[in-house]
Amino acid sequence: MNPQELSDRLLDFAVRVGKVVDALPDTRLGRHIAGQLVRCGTSPAPNYEEGCAAESRADFTHKLAICLKELRESRCWIRLIIRSELLSEAQMADLLDECTQLCKIMGQSIVTAKDRRKKEG
Repeated sequence: MNPQELSDRLLDFAVRVGKVVDALPDTRLGRHIAGQLVRCGTSPAPNYEEGCAAESRADFTHKLAICLKELRESRCWIRLIIRSELLSEAQMADLLDECTQLCKIMGQSIVTAKDRRKKEG
């Protein structure tokens, strides 16, 4: 996967998160999760874009680490939506799967970037 394809996947993920947030019930829990999920779920795309313009490999790795952190938080909120039955598992399964895949991709990208940094340094 090239950087543009990953960027597009992260942007599509953010769009999908936005739609989920809008579909959550207007309850105290629904509003709380919506606020949290909209922040962490839309953050990876712009952080990745910033990483692609990083000033150093260390800066790039740091930005990817932020992406991974936000994706992992998103996954937790998605799982809470399912577990608390705010939206059905069937409605959330594809988004949860995409989030998990993005976590794995980002995690492997961090490992690769760190390995390259060690070889350069």
